[in-house]
Amino acid sequence: MLTGLILLPSCAAIGGVPEKCLYDRTKLVALETDDAGRPVWNPRFLDFSLRMGFNVQLCHPYRPQTKGRVESGIKYVKGNFWPGIRFTDLDDLNRQALLWSDTVANVRIHGTTRERPIDRLAVERHHLQPLPGRERLQPFLRESRAVGRDGYVQWDGSWYGVPWPWKPGERVEVQPGAEIIQLWTGDRLLAVYPRATRPGQRFTHPAQWAEVPTAGDNRRREPVAFQVSSVEVAQRPLAVYESLIGTVRNE
Repeated sequence: MLTGLILLPSCAAIGGVPEKCLYDRTKLVALETDDAGRPVWNPRFLDFSLRMGFNVQLCHPYRPQTKGRVESGIKYVKGNFWPGIRFTDLDDLNRQALLWSDTVANVRIHGTTRERPIDRLAVERHHLQPLPGRERLQPFLRESRAVGRDGYVQWDGSWYGVPWPWKPGERVEVQPGAEIIQLWTGDRLLAVYPRATRPGQRFTHPAQWAEVPTAGDNRRREPVAFQVSSVEVAQRPLAVYESLIGTVRNE
């Protein structure tokens, strides 16, 4: 879930969970509003917010000022951190982003508060709620991936096999760790692999194609030759040849 993947490391970086989070009116958060104008929450997002322990505030409809507050942080990152950045993988990008936050973003004078974010955080940190335990958030530490026609899912530039039965396009969840990769479907653990050490690695599950149905052996037959120990010439009595010659003359 994208919202969870973004918010979790942010809360970990500041050391706790805010009491309230402001969100744009996206269907990731609220599917629609009912006749009374109340939001109909996305069930997965509602589950996430309850597990994290924060209240949700939506931007006012048709009021760009509040939506701008949500998007201004993204625009700041895109305009100051992102241009010209070079990275090798996601871990490298995250390390550079954290360094940039500590040395640039959090020590500047903020345009709204007129304070450095690091100083403002020191004042407000006691309002934060404790981070929930990892086991409580396990369903949101995964990324959804589609199974390919060959029974693999791709994550971070490498491929991991799914045990049979699987269908092309079926969704499974990848839960990355520092050293291992887990594949899940709901509460069922499908497979565990060592995490790839370089892009392009492929890990095959022993039961990946165990019961793949076949439509019969319709393979094209290639012409073949056979080696024998010696060439054998058939030997017949001369009378056989004389009878054949006689038959031809009579015709």
